[in-house]
Amino acid sequence: MPTISLKREELFHALGKTYTDAEFDELCFQYGLELDEVTSEKEQIEREKGVGKAVGASEVVEYKIEIPANRYDLLCLEGLVRGLLVFLEKEKAPFYKTVQPVNGKVQRLVIQNSTAQVRPYCVAAVLRNIKFDQARYNSFIDLQDKLHQNVCRRRTLVAIGTHDLDTLEGPFSYEALPPSDIKFKPLGQTKEFTAIELMELYSGESHLKPYLHIIRDKPVYPVIYDKNRVVLSMPPIINGEHSKITLQTRNIFIECTATDQAKASLVLDMIVTMFSSYCEQPFTVEVAEVVQPDGTVKVYPDLPYRKEVVNSDLICRQVGAKIDAKDMARMLTKMCLQSEVCQDGENLEVTIPPTRADILFYLLLFV
Repeated sequence: MPTISLKREELFHALGKTYTDAEFDELCFQYGLELDEVTSEKEQIEREKGVGKAVGASEVVEYKIEIPANRYDLLCLEGLVRGLLVFLEKEKAPFYKTVQPVNGKVQRLVIQNSTAQVRPYCVAAVLRNIKFDQARYNSFIDLQDKLHQNVCRRRTLVAIGTHDLDTLEGPFSYEALPPSDIKFKPLGQTKEFTAIELMELYSGESHLKPYLHIIRDKPVYPVIYDKNRVVLSMPPIINGEHSKITLQTRNIFIECTATDQAKASLVLDMIVTMFSSYCEQPFTVEVAEVVQPDGTVKVYPDLPYRKEVVNSDLICRQVGAKIDAKDMARMLTKMCLQSEVCQDGENLEVTIPPTRADILFYLLLFV
């Protein structure tokens, strides 16, 4: 199971309450999580290296929390806090919705036929008028890394690109070109490289080396350009320096390229739902149009809500406990699954939000 590390004080500030370690451990247990470790950078270094004093290391206390593999909505501070506050009935689960741009100009990305040779799918969306501070920025980057390692299967299924929209101009073009034809300044570099040179450069770099094999032997590499042929990214390897996200970024263009269409939509939904709370209009996401190679246009993100009707007696038999239908509806609602008892008094109508991709119809019997 994936593990997330959160600074204790930041977590408590977001929850609006200070807990003892034992109290928070109990809260995690009630919610279905495990507080795996209470530690600090200093403590970890001293333990791993066997030294008596880790000079300069932070003594800030961190919680390491184990997250179920299919609970992508809990892989960041924002999602975990939101889930816990709803569980504690201190707030209601938000309703996520898509909106059109105020100026009426929808960002558009066109997928070229050439991408079918290497990475055929792409989805996109915009987070508008977002406000970052250092903690929010770090969480935004960390969530992408957690998703890459988890549902994205180390970028083989999906690669995420996030860009400062104000440094770019649409429409965008998703293409696949011979590596010798791709040249740009990658993230963190001060000069331009061809894709061939980048593969050589990163072959000795521990962070990006594990992803090179995904496209290294392909005749063409995927690349995303803006209207002026500025490179946004060469997925699944690296983003461009030109459109990098900073603390001053206010409008974010998000693209996810993929070998699996469904996973791409899921990953996009996770990112925008987690961080849309920081937008000027909380929990709203600006749509983007993606033109398919056949000319058809799809609008993203999906943010799907659906309703299921389940029988409370059947659930009781499955879990081996007698639970009143009203109590059951309240329990489900506390897990961000808004539920109401139907007029017959036996069935429940359950609303599954886009954040709960782990919930399939039959799994409702075991929530």
